Amino acid sequence: MAISGAGVVLGVTAAKLLIHLLAIHRYGFFRDELYYIACSQHLAWGYVDQPPLIAAIAWLARHVFGHSLAAYRLLPILAGGATVLFTGLVARELGGGRLAQFLAAAAILFAPLLLAIDSFLSMNAFEPVFWIACAWIAIRVVKGASPRWWLAFGTIAGVGLENKHTMIVFGFAIVAGLLLSGRHDLLRSKWIWVGGLIALALFLPNLVWEARHGWPQIEVVRNAQEYKNVHVGALQFLYEQMLFMQPVALPLWLGGLWWCLRAPEGREFRFLGWAFLIVLATFLVLGGKSYYPLPAYPWLMAAGGVAFEKFVAQAKAWRWLKLAYPAVLVTAGMLTVPFGVPILTVDTFLRYMQALPYARSVKTERDATAALPQIYADMFGWENIATTVARVYRELPEQEQAGCAILAGNYGEAGAIDHFGPKLGLPRAISGHNSYFYWGPRDYTGACVILFGERAERHKELFGEVTAAAQISNPRGMPSEQSLTVYVCRKPSAPLSVLWPQFKLII
Repeated sequence: MAISGAGVVLGVTAAKLLIHLLAIHRYGFFRDELYYIACSQHLAWGYVDQPPLIAAIAWLARHVFGHSLAAYRLLPILAGGATVLFTGLVARELGGGRLAQFLAAAAILFAPLLLAIDSFLSMNAFEPVFWIACAWIAIRVVKGASPRWWLAFGTIAGVGLENKHTMIVFGFAIVAGLLLSGRHDLLRSKWIWVGGLIALALFLPNLVWEARHGWPQIEVVRNAQEYKNVHVGALQFLYEQMLFMQPVALPLWLGGLWWCLRAPEGREFRFLGWAFLIVLATFLVLGGKSYYPLPAYPWLMAAGGVAFEKFVAQAKAWRWLKLAYPAVLVTAGMLTVPFGVPILTVDTFLRYMQALPYARSVKTERDATAALPQIYADMFGWENIATTVARVYRELPEQEQAGCAILAGNYGEAGAIDHFGPKLGLPRAISGHNSYFYWGPRDYTGACVILFGERAERHKELFGEVTAAAQISNPRGMPSEQSLTVYVCRKPSAPLSVLWPQFKLII
């Protein structure tokens, strides 16, 4: 009996989940994961560099699944599966059969960057789900479903705004796409505006938090663009789109764009093509990182699957592609899986990377290149940091330990202390980096400070007595984390509460 389109999509979704679950224990916590876990212990309606949802998700994961690496990664993996599932559903809504649905779902499954971001806890793992779910709703309304569906659209978009502010770009692109494609009638419905009000209401708590704290998200973006992010030209930006989505999938999403904008069958879905172009242009013009348009690709892959299915059905000379192209897509995808999911041991992966140097030209931040790609390099060394600092802490005189602060240079280092430190008898860390800065120096006077990490060489000058107590080695990590000196500092030039603004690092 033939497998239905739904069965095919469910099979691809199951494969996606299986790939991630097989590697869920691999390597270690990613730098940002430790930060989000720390944020979940300071629940608020906003943080310096992100809205509140990711901290709430981390809080939920800890209380439901536990405090392990796998516990924090389960929900991002499920979100990745949901993205694949919705991509298949969108292909069906666009008129695609089994082949179209399979190609669309498989292309998203094997997109290297989507594999990577779905492998660990981050806002980026959840963002594509919000975009593609909203796109699916918009398609249904365009096809004649009840306009009350805009209420669901607004609810999902509002939650998406609490995940990542780039949801604003998506909403703008969809509305502009409807206007450019001539669907002004949809914008005259009261329900789309009520949906917009729902989104705004859900976004409002974070908006108020931002206003009360001086719009720190804007400061983060500006500082990152000036001091941290790699600036790429338009051609490099577009080239990286191809790499992120898998080169073999390039004809699929380009075909999807053409189908939406030019094919007679795609006329009522013109807004999807315009929306994609608006998303791409917005991030390109505003200097966003090249992976920012990533959540727009699922609906384009879905359209591409429909275009391909119709093409091979009509062009007899090209029907051999019906089997050949899916086979090549899956084969190429399997070859690039290790670049997104840590299924190999480190030494095996390093050899694999030498044999297949995929995406070595992609670099989004200015930190020097490590042996491993940044997404993997930032998964090493964090527990060793906590262990080394704990040894220094225990060597302090007993009467000094209770009032000694552990001052880390960045949120990854501070997050490592906060996550691994309690079992080692360490107090919570303090840091001047992003939200840690707003959490402040607590009650520490600075009479004793264990100082290490980013900018430690500069900050030790604020103390009259400084002793190098240990060295942290992390050869697998990023260059800035490979060799760190741990200092014990005393005799501050002023109380720590007075010195605190000098530790501020918002980037």
